[in-house]
Amino acid sequence: MALKVFKPTTASRRGTVLVDRSHLSKVRPHAALTLPKKQQSGRNNAGRITVRHRGGVGVKKSYRILDFKREKYGIPAIVETLEYDPNRTAFIALLKYADGDRRYIISPEGLEIGMSVVSGNTATTIQVGNAMPLKEIPQGTLVNCVELMPGAGAKIGRSAGSQLQVMGSDKGYTILRVPSGEIRVVKETCMATIGAVSNQDHKNVKLGSAGRSRRMGIRPGVRGVAMSYKHPHGSGQGKSGRHGTGGPAKDRWGNKVGTRTRRHRRTTSKFIIRRRPATNKFKKYKTVI
Repeated sequence: MALKVFKPTTASRRGTVLVDRSHLSKVRPHAALTLPKKQQSGRNNAGRITVRHRGGVGVKKSYRILDFKREKYGIPAIVETLEYDPNRTAFIALLKYADGDRRYIISPEGLEIGMSVVSGNTATTIQVGNAMPLKEIPQGTLVNCVELMPGAGAKIGRSAGSQLQVMGSDKGYTILRVPSGEIRVVKETCMATIGAVSNQDHKNVKLGSAGRSRRMGIRPGVRGVAMSYKHPHGSGQGKSGRHGTGGPAKDRWGNKVGTRTRRHRRTTSKFIIRRRPATNKFKKYKTVI
């Protein structure tokens, strides 16, 4: 994986850093595995804005149907293409199975065209792209696309560069270290894919221009200190809010920035052995037994 930088012929190109996608296939997506996608503009079914700074024209794109369950057990597949997916940060791979079926999966780092992969208990080889139950994966192995419930499909470890580490198994559960540093247990019959997710340099991308953001359907965001009294940082004569005596940083609803928003007493909280590390010296997370 490599990054592309440009000659500073313009102000925007001077700071632009993009991912080199020259190794990806230059083919159209498999038509049978695509669906039309409508621009929702950050609104829910009631028409209310639930995600700000979305909308505008944006580039038209179709949704790629991915196989998160990897349920074709014991049937070998050949990696036919590696493709760019505009709907996610990771790259995707088109698998052609021995029975002629084709399916998209999230491509792990190191997967190449022509490689053979397989899923299920028969996948005894710890090879990038193979999917198997967690109980079959040795301790210390890096995995991605992990199920939280058997047969429910991959829920965690799906974004670019994500990797989970298998810490061990005990009493029907497997201990995992997730990218945030949190340690949790998952049933050992849940499926996982060997390797880390592709496109690890996605975090280093700098779009460089406002136009590229608008083509992605991202609208401008305004600083709170530039707003009126309707924002906790706004209003006042001259510089006020966060520039002056505005108090601690708050969001537009008045909640302090950094407040933990994860719900407590959820049914899955009992599977968390250790919370993610503290973000600063004033916050401490207790170990959950």
